[in-house]
Amino acid sequence: MARPNRTDRSRKLILDAAEGAFRELGFAETGVEAIAVRAGLTRKTAYNLFGSKEEIARQLIARIEAEPAPLYQARIAAGEPALDVLEKVLLDSAGWCLANPALARLALSSAERPRPEPPPDRPSFQGVVRDVLALGQRQGVIRADEDAGFMALVLLGVYGQAMLSVLAGGPFDPQEIRRIVRLVVEGLGAPAPESRRIPSNP
Repeated sequence: MARPNRTDRSRKLILDAAEGAFRELGFAETGVEAIAVRAGLTRKTAYNLFGSKEEIARQLIARIEAEPAPLYQARIAAGEPALDVLEKVLLDSAGWCLANPALARLALSSAERPRPEPPPDRPSFQGVVRDVLALGQRQGVIRADEDAGFMALVLLGVYGQAMLSVLAGGPFDPQEIRRIVRLVVEGLGAPAPESRRIPSNP
């Protein structure tokens, strides 16, 4: 396995430093210079590798999103019940959001317009949710007449707004994740027949 080159090592140092700084100081109070100092690099090096603090944050969020993806993909490949996997994915995300509120606000209220298909060049949270929904389509618990990528956007839109409310000071109850999944899967119309209803409690 090839060793990372100097640029890759410096990028990793900056991202590691930024993760700690954003968590301890908050996003607004952290500057590129402070991140560079924590990384043991110069401000110029940081700006050569990343155009702005926002770019550092976006790259950090992408890295964080990619880390657990193989674990979820293994559960998908094993054919675990899709709704259980979906709940686990969203609960894990909610835990990360609560532990990293500054970065979570940035990720959830991204200026980039969401696309029906996640970026093909890297694992993403949206991609994992899409893959779980596709598993649910194969298992017959998610409707198969709509594209899984589009449905992932709908679900993540509802989830994102709920988490932004929590981060603004609202209460968080893990049961809310199950409620979001149930409402999105069953829809806002008349309740599904008892045989197809998702239980409200585990």
